[in-house]
Amino acid sequence: MSSSPKKILHTEKPTNSYLNKVLPKNINSWLVSLRGSKNHLDPRRPYGISSEKEVDSQGNLIDTNIIFLTNSECPYRCLMCDLWKNTLDSRMVAGNIPYQMEWALERLQPSEHLKLYNNGNFFDRRAILPSDYNSIKRIISSFKILTIENHPDLTDHHILSFKDGLAPSLEIAMGLETVNEEVLPLLNKKMTLVAFEKATRFLIDNDINVRAFILLRPPFLTEEEGVVWAKKSIDFAFNIGIECCSIIPTRPGNGAIEWLESKGRFQKPTLASLEDVLVYGLQKGQGRVLADLWDLNIFSTCSGCYRERYERLKAMNLSQQPLPPASFTCECTR
Repeated sequence: MSSSPKKILHTEKPTNSYLNKVLPKNINSWLVSLRGSKNHLDPRRPYGISSEKEVDSQGNLIDTNIIFLTNSECPYRCLMCDLWKNTLDSRMVAGNIPYQMEWALERLQPSEHLKLYNNGNFFDRRAILPSDYNSIKRIISSFKILTIENHPDLTDHHILSFKDGLAPSLEIAMGLETVNEEVLPLLNKKMTLVAFEKATRFLIDNDINVRAFILLRPPFLTEEEGVVWAKKSIDFAFNIGIECCSIIPTRPGNGAIEWLESKGRFQKPTLASLEDVLVYGLQKGQGRVLADLWDLNIFSTCSGCYRERYERLKAMNLSQQPLPPASFTCECTR
């Protein structure tokens, strides 16, 4: 099957002939019914901190700190999302997010780049309180780059009030997921490609970089289709001015994905497919492309080639150059 992009017909209200045949009409309640329990969290502590190396938009390899903020649950219940596990049922209290950040940065080494991930949307005013903006900006004044996450529907003029007086350059990560307009509405993302493009252009017009999260093999696609549509999603992202694409293999773990797997509607993508999509994106040379390596081992079907595949993906992330396939001691081709 060719991976060359075809024209996408954008619609404000996408239709899907089998939407209600596959998923219940009350999808939000159904998704919650399939969940396990949330993790117990302290609203005054981030639930995780980490550091990594990442290539910036200028091609420089820089130190990056990541703070996984404990925050209230995202109101958008996406079909594939498992981030609700580390969220609170209550609204945030003023001052808690700045306190979490100070606590985390005291335990992390200095870096140029900071990612603040709150398992939702930074500009959800019930999550990150506008009254905390000035404290947040003060705490991060020494960083050169700030990455935060947000939904296109919440991408509006409120962002500019946060950007005003912000020392680091701002990058906003948004979930594009897939440009397959049959699958996108099934993900319960409550977003169209028109809305995503509109939000992207608003950010770019205001000197804000955009990072797109792209799913590799979301539900309802075969392995081959998953690769094709991930590549088409990269094409779409770069064509509307996005600077960085992060390729995320779709994983089980939220209840709904396991249900879909039991019905033959989902299967985990392979590492070979992730390699294929990453190489494709890098060869385009239109911006950064990164493979998400989080819990990568769950996508491995062969212990004989996992390490070589992981190291190749990591090396391509850091070099932003396609590399020759690794040599395997096994006979695994997937």
